[in-house]
Amino acid sequence: MYRHNWSILNELAGKAVHLVIILALLFYVVIKQQYSQTSALIFLVALLLIFLVLEYLRLDLNLKMPLYSLFIKPKEETRLSGAIYFLSATIICLAVFDFNIAIAALLMVIIGDAVAAMAGKRYGKTLLYRNKTAIGALAELIINLAIALIILRSTSIYVILATAFTATIVETLADEVDDNLLVPLFASFVGQMISYL
Repeated sequence: MYRHNWSILNELAGKAVHLVIILALLFYVVIKQQYSQTSALIFLVALLLIFLVLEYLRLDLNLKMPLYSLFIKPKEETRLSGAIYFLSATIICLAVFDFNIAIAALLMVIIGDAVAAMAGKRYGKTLLYRNKTAIGALAELIINLAIALIILRSTSIYVILATAFTATIVETLADEVDDNLLVPLFASFVGQMISYL
């Protein structure tokens, strides 16, 4: 979906933060089942605070953290990393929306975005919007629909379609504002609103 010098290997490294958040989601589920949703959300907030401290050390104090720097995209070198936005969106989505809708939207960011980036870099020739390619957007839509069909299978087809299409459209249009924040919030919100109809 993107077309710049950020290699596929770097893209995967950048998505490693998403894998950390998948583990955090698993811990969230365990803590929620064992204790309460509040305890589970506090765990996620603690994780967010750890990332905020790392970002403070990196951005405000200019400390070099070689391992952490591997996961920073070029456009994040002078601003907050996507991990901050993604964790913030994760906390909001899990606190506000139905669990399955929130999880589907979060997985769309993690998996759909990665597939779009790789497909766009490898096969993308036609630009759709700014640096996003038509093939990247199509690949993401297919993955997002698959995620929605699996996670939201017990809901209305309209919720499935609305969540997947919203995630894809927002991802395609987002450029300066971080998609890690926009995609899960918009996709969850639209999916939730459709589920009430």
